[in-house]
Amino acid sequence: MDDRPEVASDEAVARYKSILQRVMENRPSGTRQRLAGALGKNRSFVSQITNPAYATPIPARHIETIFEICHFSPDERRAFLDAYAAAHPRRTPPAKGHRGVRPHTIYLPDLGDEEKNNELARMVGDYVQRLTRLVDPNR
Repeated sequence: MDDRPEVASDEAVARYKSILQRVMENRPSGTRQRLAGALGKNRSFVSQITNPAYATPIPARHIETIFEICHFSPDERRAFLDAYAAAHPRRTPPAKGHRGVRPHTIYLPDLGDEEKNNELARMVGDYVQRLTRLVDPNR
């Protein structure tokens, strides 16, 4: 029988997000932007999923991409997956041999406004993610 007390969901989510936060702190600048692009999300989403203060859980479909972009070590990966499984016992962990992501550069026009440029980049990233899910529903 397990003597450990049941962990509150927010606390369990904060545990794996703390691991991700530590990993991100040791990566080069620009990693958050690359992660946002790979996920087809904006940087505020990345800020939410990397901050233990926010209870927003990380969707399971994003885990392998996070591991690849953030270059998790085997120990960091194991610790993260253990904490993730404790927080979400009913969610299926990513499959072994899951196809990862590969970089592809696309040049977009400069719209002359940083906010518009960021919105265009987000829209293109979102489109690519949606297209990928259409082609490969397991992503």
